Amino acid sequence: MAARPLSRMLRRLLRSSARSCSSGAPVTQPCPGESARAASEEVSRRRQFLREHAAPFSAFLTDSFGRQHSYLRISLTEKCNLRCQYCMPEEGVPLTPKANLLTTEEILTLARLFVKEGIDKIRLTGGEPLIRPDVVDIVAQLQRLEGLRTIGVTTNGINLARLLPQLQKAGLSAINISLDTLVPAKFEFIVRRKGFHKVMEGIHKAIELGYNPVKVNCVVMRGLNEDELLDFAALTEGLPLDVRFIEYMPFDGNKWNFKKMVSYKEMLDTVRQQWPELEKVPEEESSTAKAFKIPGFQGQISFITSMSEHFCGTCNRLRITADGNLKVCLFGNSEVSLRDHLRAGASEQELLRIIGAAVGRKKRQHAVFPR
Repeated sequence: MAARPLSRMLRRLLRSSARSCSSGAPVTQPCPGESARAASEEVSRRRQFLREHAAPFSAFLTDSFGRQHSYLRISLTEKCNLRCQYCMPEEGVPLTPKANLLTTEEILTLARLFVKEGIDKIRLTGGEPLIRPDVVDIVAQLQRLEGLRTIGVTTNGINLARLLPQLQKAGLSAINISLDTLVPAKFEFIVRRKGFHKVMEGIHKAIELGYNPVKVNCVVMRGLNEDELLDFAALTEGLPLDVRFIEYMPFDGNKWNFKKMVSYKEMLDTVRQQWPELEKVPEEESSTAKAFKIPGFQGQISFITSMSEHFCGTCNRLRITADGNLKVCLFGNSEVSLRDHLRAGASEQELLRIIGAAVGRKKRQHAVFPR
């Protein structure tokens, strides 16, 4: 199955990217043609440096299996301006009363506490985080936290082009954009809203402003978009993208069905048939993605294998929901309300004991879902 000709919109995106690169837009990733060996050596050097310079890691963020949690995902809102089929029902979901959601100061208080204990990466999620009115201010406040190396956002891209210049100035360092199809009509079917061109403008703006790579999250569903794998992979030829193909996962309200899931191995086989020279790219130990590169292409593709090959053994992630619950596993039902303890006047040490107890209860791996 050959990749189809690119649409006019995507061809324009490629041309614009080429102009940005030639005009000296900031680039932080290796240039096309760098060998897998050189990339592997760079990862090894980075790991060695971190081992030699790392401070003792917080016991509160280390679980009973020795996993050290250095990555915190904070949901800024439950609201979303799309209704993606794999995420929520068409009518939406019941929303938590505003009084029960974390305030901006509560978010920052918790972030400071976690960063002091060793969190060095925070990702802002939702819902759709970019519909929160004070998202730029939150990023700016997070940027001031000593020890925090990365501030990322996962967004559907609808508001990205408009807000990204402000977010970049505030300190946003990494972007994941959800996009499940390159066909505008299919986009509207999947997300039950218009907005395809706004998402593409957001990707263009991220490239223009020098983000490299720009990560594109694509949930692959059988009978819906698995026929676009090669089209997405072809985008990485001329764009600094990391297209991440995600196995379809169960979430409340998405009526998950195993038959809709396309496994990592099936996706990889499809891409390899078109590009047999596909190379494995080394990744960080705690990475959730298996990365590959087509020689000569500027970007790369990755596979997130939550269903077929879990990565629980190296999980370093914790989550705080919009209403202040700490989740130690995306698939787990166990939560503890940090909001309630904050509002009851808990001290930092009391909060740390509560956090440490929750992390200590984290299971070795998430449940295996029925097929």
